[in-house]
Amino acid sequence: MATLDEVELGDHVCWRLDAPGILYEDAGAYVADGALYGDKIVVVGSGRPPSPSPYDDGLRPSGAVVLDLPPSTDCDVVVAAVRREARTAAREGFRAVRVLTERVPVMAPGAAEELLAQELKLDEFAAESGAMVVCAFRPFEWDAPTLEHVASVHPHEMGTRAERPAFRMYCTGSDMWSVDGVIDSECALAFNAATRAAVRNTSTVTLRFDRVEMIDAAGMHALIDAARHRPGCRIVVEGANETVRLVWELAGYAAAGLPVVMAA
Repeated sequence: MATLDEVELGDHVCWRLDAPGILYEDAGAYVADGALYGDKIVVVGSGRPPSPSPYDDGLRPSGAVVLDLPPSTDCDVVVAAVRREARTAAREGFRAVRVLTERVPVMAPGAAEELLAQELKLDEFAAESGAMVVCAFRPFEWDAPTLEHVASVHPHEMGTRAERPAFRMYCTGSDMWSVDGVIDSECALAFNAATRAAVRNTSTVTLRFDRVEMIDAAGMHALIDAARHRPGCRIVVEGANETVRLVWELAGYAAAGLPVVMAA
């Protein structure tokens, strides 16, 4: 995406902020379009100290809600709070909700996986409800691998330094995720992290591989490892092309007993 003006219903955007600045001012068009189209603005707090913004002098958009949730807040708590605001917005007659949140790194064990799980849940929320979700990141605050992982679970990206990830994974139904691109040794860790986040709260997940061009040995191992990471989990892969299916079989992974099934 070139600008936030392009954000549409159901979109989930990774926005790489190009320079230090005030988030709400940079997102002014996104907020203004909410008023234009009858959308409710929901801001998920980043835990940063307050900074000057259009909100500080009583210019908060009509109907805007700020959810003051620290960056370390549990994934389910964040998504539940956003879903409640969406239900309230529907009762109040709004067309949809426009979620805006600035992500801040959390230095704690498991924080990166928790963030990925939250992003996947927000993507699922956007796909199901038609909400718009924009997640802002300041690249200079993040280590490159984590930012790459996060970008991979957003269907859309914006920012002049944004580069297309090797693969993307996004929601296309209940416990169903579409994967596109190439899954190789360079992005195997990111794919493993995203898949582990997708299976953390469910026993069966479907991955649509219709747009996966290729998966190598590292990618296949990452997939199986993600399933084994959660005992009793089962991952069903659908829509894989002939090349991907052949590689899978030649690697010996078509044998019964694995928690990953390459469906016919």
